[in-house]
Amino acid sequence: MVEGHANAADDWIVEHAGTGDIVVTADVPLAARCLENGAAVMDSRGRPFTEDSIGSALASRELMDQLRAQGATTGGPAPFQSKDRSQFLQRLDQAIQSVRRKHKS
Repeated sequence: MVEGHANAADDWIVEHAGTGDIVVTADVPLAARCLENGAAVMDSRGRPFTEDSIGSALASRELMDQLRAQGATTGGPAPFQSKDRSQFLQRLDQAIQSVRRKHKS
């Protein structure tokens, strides 16, 4: 629990996440901020947010926000399935191993 304003928890995460850390979030702006600090970031299905992909993810989020503000029904993500869990665990393990290799150097 973090007291304060609406984004206080995000701010705390950003302040404490950096090189050698792995952040799991579906919050694209939070992902962008953590990437800026050098953290590895992935979503809950194991898809990585990278320097190359974050701009597109932010633009898509903004577009969807605008469509919803105009009354469009945009739906949401597909239901989480067991294959998603398996993929997430595999990619999390890969991210952990990658961070370990980088820190051994």
